[in-house]
Amino acid sequence: MTQDTALLSTTPVTGDERVPARKVFVKTYGCQMNVYDSDRMSDALSRDGYVSTDVLEDADFVLLNTCHIREKAAEKVYSELGRLRDLKKAKAKEGREMVIGVAGCVAQAEGDEILRRAPAVDLVIGPTTYHRLPEALKRARGGERVVQTDYAVEDKFEHLPAPDRAKTRARGVTAFLTVQEGCDKFCTFCVVPYTRGSEVSRPVAQIVFEAEKLVDGGVREITLLGQNVNAWHGVGPDGREWGLGDLLTRLGEIEGLARLRYTTSHPRDMDDSLIEAHRSMGKLMPYLHLPVQSGSDRILKAMNRRHTAAEYLALIERIRAVQPDLALSGDFIVGFPGETDEDFEDTMRLVEAVGYAQAFSFKYSTRPGTPGAELGDQVPEDVKAKRLEKLQALLFSQQRAFAESCVGREIDLLLEKAGRMPGQLVGRSPWLQPVNVDAKASQIGDIIKVRIIKAGPNSLFAEMIG
Repeated sequence: MTQDTALLSTTPVTGDERVPARKVFVKTYGCQMNVYDSDRMSDALSRDGYVSTDVLEDADFVLLNTCHIREKAAEKVYSELGRLRDLKKAKAKEGREMVIGVAGCVAQAEGDEILRRAPAVDLVIGPTTYHRLPEALKRARGGERVVQTDYAVEDKFEHLPAPDRAKTRARGVTAFLTVQEGCDKFCTFCVVPYTRGSEVSRPVAQIVFEAEKLVDGGVREITLLGQNVNAWHGVGPDGREWGLGDLLTRLGEIEGLARLRYTTSHPRDMDDSLIEAHRSMGKLMPYLHLPVQSGSDRILKAMNRRHTAAEYLALIERIRAVQPDLALSGDFIVGFPGETDEDFEDTMRLVEAVGYAQAFSFKYSTRPGTPGAELGDQVPEDVKAKRLEKLQALLFSQQRAFAESCVGREIDLLLEKAGRMPGQLVGRSPWLQPVNVDAKASQIGDIIKVRIIKAGPNSLFAEMIG
């Protein structure tokens, strides 16, 4: 998926003369963390007078914030850059400047190769150095082709501006907040350790400050983000090392913050305090995205997942014991090198045992530079396709069953935005499903009591109570 991310600012003024503001168009690919990163890069650029545009042709600076997780991610970026090259040439003929930048994980993975293959690109900046974007952009506008993909020794979050109240309010009543980056697990299929680096946790005080600024800007729900978010750890004000459960508890004390979520987690890092938070915290939503990838112990070992299927199932049982209303989400890869029919059936049996409210599933595809790319015994594409179809049919049936089980339930709904139909608003259920309800636009940001009356293919429908 992609998302065009807006940047809001005022036009800079010098004396009585109004100076035309430069315009930036940001296109965001992939995960929630990239959405967060795009917002923070936009905040940094706004200090230099850049304002947003939703019209690509009007942009003085076009920034692609890229993702490297999906198959052929880099090729999709190069294809987009080809289109931007033509636009840049057309604007140059009119005497108009357009700087092109590539950020994110493809930028980190490809580096100088992007400049070689796409001469129209002016700057390349990785996800750990995007706090240097304004300075890199100045250099690019001066004619230098810039590559910033080293792993910054400084804390980038200390160099980024605090969330602006007006911009925060414009972005809505829910927000992402990155608390952890990188991963030390080195799953053999995954590029994250190579594009995002080793695990780094932000300090408690820094996270709390940003969360308070978001709430001051009207945010009611915050989702904590990390490539391995439940590996977060930091020294708390009490001098002891905190885990994610402690951090969630502290954030829950912020007045005005109604809801908390977190993603994405690793089964090895679900400690007792985090599990207990699901029992004790009313603000922590009963939803957990906990990828397992396979139900076969043999494949899990080949993936370097460091847990067995039985250990995963036992963990789910522990969490559900403290939060029976929990909705589970997961990730699955079919056709990992060496996967047999029996290995795949082990995955199907695990899915049957868990019962997922939603899940994401994909055919295995090699990522250059990962250990998995060097493995033999590749599974034929047609076999992977058949397995994926079978798995997705099961997962969809479970998702549908979970949605149907919500019909008749009364829930608290945070109203987030306008719906597709006049007089309709959309919010998220505690289990992260979109919920449509007739309500007034002035109620956005309110939490109302509703009754679920219908389950659609991808969302729920509700009526207000009282």
